[in-house]
Amino acid sequence: MTQKVLITGAASGLGRALALRFAQAGADICIADINTEGASETLEMVKQAGGDGWTAYLDVTSEEQWNALRDDVEARWGGLDVLINNAGVATGDRIDAGEWAWWEWIIDINLKGVALGCRTFTPVMKKQNSGYIMNTASLAGLMILPSMASYNATKAAVIAISETMHYELHAYNIKVTALCPGFFRTNLNKTMKTSDPSMLKFVDKVFEKSELDASEVADRAYKSLMKGEMICNPHPIGRKAVFVKRWLGGLFRWKVKQASFDLRRREESLKK
Repeated sequence: MTQKVLITGAASGLGRALALRFAQAGADICIADINTEGASETLEMVKQAGGDGWTAYLDVTSEEQWNALRDDVEARWGGLDVLINNAGVATGDRIDAGEWAWWEWIIDINLKGVALGCRTFTPVMKKQNSGYIMNTASLAGLMILPSMASYNATKAAVIAISETMHYELHAYNIKVTALCPGFFRTNLNKTMKTSDPSMLKFVDKVFEKSELDASEVADRAYKSLMKGEMICNPHPIGRKAVFVKRWLGGLFRWKVKQASFDLRRREESLKK
């Protein structure tokens, strides 16, 4: 039976890669995004890859737009098999730097947007007694490294929501996975907000060295979701990092504290 899939933030980057991965399995996909032009491009790529679907304009911070999309999905499909809350943005600043408005911006999109998506479509899946939900978090939500306070906070919260739902919805045959990728080549850095120019340079450098690209992350995410795994940590280096933090905590804390001196030197150089 053809899977009915809704993916937010699917106009580009990881969202587009996830849409193409599901298209390879012949899925029918709702490509939801505020970028209508990019969403249309994704839809054409989905059809070429063997899937089908439609596009929907969606601001993930709007409860009214989520409710309207749910009504449209039920009218078109009668239900939903897979929900992927992927839309997200990035910030990179020390706790006392940047603008407070950036905190509100990232919380609204990364946290409230995910929660709204889950609240909107969980009743649909409960009614049909089946479904898959994937919420895109980040390795940052597991590692909690310095100079990324607002980003870390939203991604850790997404993991917490996903783990809660993983157990809460088990009796309804609904599987919930938190996707926690590390840095990989995508366009997240294009909209990143930071007061530190060196942060963008650092992110670009790390992106270029990534061991996985978006399509590889999407493939691993797809397999993890279908298995019903609670956490998908697709990068080998990411899994090693979590292991070090969990089992070699002293070494991890020492290294991170040493990095704080580099942050201080960078901050002081910006003030000169």
